[in-house]
Amino acid sequence: MTLIKSISGIRGTIGGSPSTNLTPLDVVRFTTAYGQWLKENSQNNLTVVTGRDARISGPMVHALVNQTLIGMGINVIDLGLSTTPTVAVAVPWEKASGGIILTASHNPKEWNALKLLNADGEFINAEAGQKVLEYAEKEAFDYAQVDFLGTLEERSNYIQKHIEATLNMDYVVRDGIKNKKFKVVVDGVNSSGGIAIPQLLEALKIEVVKIHCEPNGHFPHNPEPLKEHLEDLCDAVVFHKADFGIAVDPDVDRLVFVDENGELFGEEYTLVACADYILSKTPGATVSNLSSTRALADLTQRYGEGYTASAVGEVNVVTEMKSVQAVIGGEGNGGIIYPPLHYGRDALVGVVFFLSLLVERKMKVSQLKATYPSYFMSKNKIILEKRMNVDDLLLQMKERYATERISTVDGVKIDFDDSWVHLRKSNTEPIIRIYTEATSEEQAVALANRFVSEISSLF
Repeated sequence: MTLIKSISGIRGTIGGSPSTNLTPLDVVRFTTAYGQWLKENSQNNLTVVTGRDARISGPMVHALVNQTLIGMGINVIDLGLSTTPTVAVAVPWEKASGGIILTASHNPKEWNALKLLNADGEFINAEAGQKVLEYAEKEAFDYAQVDFLGTLEERSNYIQKHIEATLNMDYVVRDGIKNKKFKVVVDGVNSSGGIAIPQLLEALKIEVVKIHCEPNGHFPHNPEPLKEHLEDLCDAVVFHKADFGIAVDPDVDRLVFVDENGELFGEEYTLVACADYILSKTPGATVSNLSSTRALADLTQRYGEGYTASAVGEVNVVTEMKSVQAVIGGEGNGGIIYPPLHYGRDALVGVVFFLSLLVERKMKVSQLKATYPSYFMSKNKIILEKRMNVDDLLLQMKERYATERISTVDGVKIDFDDSWVHLRKSNTEPIIRIYTEATSEEQAVALANRFVSEISSLF
């Protein structure tokens, strides 16, 4: 099947052949390589925080990671079933040297991955990632002798600690939310979001209706929180007469809302709404990636502040946020990054800011959506075949549209007056992503179909 090595971590399908899939040998090899990098770039008494989502292969992969680190002489703090943002905040809180999250995020159940964090609880950068890959390739490993093995400490309270820290952030109107008596449906895709999101809402005295919240790893639908996968949630919101619905991906760093009518608020607008709330409280810049909606730029300019776009990938967004000292940022896939808590996508942060915004604006979710610029996005992909030269394809598209506004920061983005298209090779799957946005759904779909046809004609 597939093994992908990128800035998003080591990601692959479980089973099959070593170096081709994510097998136990590959888990040990890449964990060792990460441990080797830590040992050469950190002080003694190394500690790594680990945690996993609920996918079926999680316990097996997690055990391999923990014991490999121990064999490297590295101490492990094991959070068990957790979320990506929970592990991220735990790393600096525990003064650890790094972290490993066992999750393939939005990928289906046959996938798993090792997401690698630095001592700040942020994804390691491209330079560090390249070093890890080099160590894995050379296999010049140095394991600890018996008297110097690492230790294992299990912690089961970190989701609750993460919730408490989220509720204690500035600008969260806890009493106002509690007094509102919201009713919310949660789709946890049978992973750790089915634990974390209901607990967060219940701490705010919100009535929670749970669907797919058993953390057993048997995803009831494609785990990517897109419109076509969330029919159960949309129907449940209407059936239960809820104020809105919440969907997250398996590791809880992506967040999508459904309005009171069972209509998708739009994953692209999760960040827009949260940025609206924060910009109303504190001035500052915003950042998203090149594949995200123009609505964030429009909103930011409405507040008289600056907006910039980074390459796709959380580490790239974070780098740009630090550069411009952004007050909030993230990605259009429903990922919210709020620096005062941590530099990482965090669905819990998005939930409390969204709730606070609803309370202050005294609006229903559908009414809130109507206040934002109306854009429509189409997200398509072409599965890569061995005969395809992606760089050559993208260069040909760049040359074909040389008279338009072009960005090559990440793939090729072509900006037209009232629409855009972004073409790039995925970091997480063997595909070319084709994202388009326009002022109507028909235009966005037509633009996407046009570029799919144009690219297909080149090979």
